[in-house]
Amino acid sequence: MRGLVQRVVEAEVDAPDADGVREVVGRIGAGVVVLVGVTHTDTDADADRLAERVAGLRIHADADGRMNRGLLDVGGAALVVSQFTLYADTARGRRPSYVDAAPPEQAEPLIDRVAVRLGELGVPVATGRFRTHMRVRLVNDGPVTILLET
Repeated sequence: MRGLVQRVVEAEVDAPDADGVREVVGRIGAGVVVLVGVTHTDTDADADRLAERVAGLRIHADADGRMNRGLLDVGGAALVVSQFTLYADTARGRRPSYVDAAPPEQAEPLIDRVAVRLGELGVPVATGRFRTHMRVRLVNDGPVTILLET
């Protein structure tokens, strides 16, 4: 499982509703956007571990301006968005292959589990809408972008 974590000042994601009208489905203030990719061998334990790593990742400034505080320390939120393209294989040609990405039936419950586990840890969570064409808007803070793998 991969999580691309971006520290943000604010972020939101929109997606089409059943009628195709775009609506904001998730919005946060300061915290992190977590783009989550799932591969075939990922399990519930991987989802739990990713959530725990995100919650404790020390990428927020302390009183001295050093990245020494975690999401829980600063009271930040998380916007969790599915991102199968994190498993793109670009080794050959110009068109990425996505054979390493888990099928939606496997990926969706694991991404949901990441969001639920973050909430259980005390992090306010917003999410995207699985299997839709989402648009994510964010103000990256730093910028700080970290790739986590479990």
